[in-house]
Amino acid sequence: MAVIEDVRALGTELERSYPVYVRGALRFRVGQIVYVDFSLDETIMGFAFPKEERAALVASEPHKFHLPSTSEMRFNWVKADLSTLDPPEARELVVDAWRMVVPQKLSRAYDLAHPHGPG
Repeated sequence: MAVIEDVRALGTELERSYPVYVRGALRFRVGQIVYVDFSLDETIMGFAFPKEERAALVASEPHKFHLPSTSEMRFNWVKADLSTLDPPEARELVVDAWRMVVPQKLSRAYDLAHPHGPG
C-alpha cells in the first residue's frame, strides 16, 4: 500500500519539479504544468498519462485506476487509489508522469543516473 510519503521526496528531487499546495492539496509541477496531484485526504493520486492509452490502463486494472472527472477528460490525466498501489509502482507512475512534461534530455539523464528505476 502506497502513501503520499512514498512519493513526496521524489517529486521534489526530480529535475525542474517543485511542490505547490492548491486549496490545501499537494501538486507537483514543472513550470506551470501539473503532472501529479493528490486529493485533500491524500488517498487519490492524479497523474499525467497519455490520453490514447488511458482507457486501456483503466480497463486493465479498474480496482486501481480511474478516468478523471468529466472536466479533466481534455487533459492527459488518470487517477489512482494510492491504497491499491505498492510504493515502487507509485514512484514509477510519478517518474513516468514527469517524463511527459520535461525535455527528453532530462529524461535520458535521469535514466543514466537511475538505471534500476526510481526504486
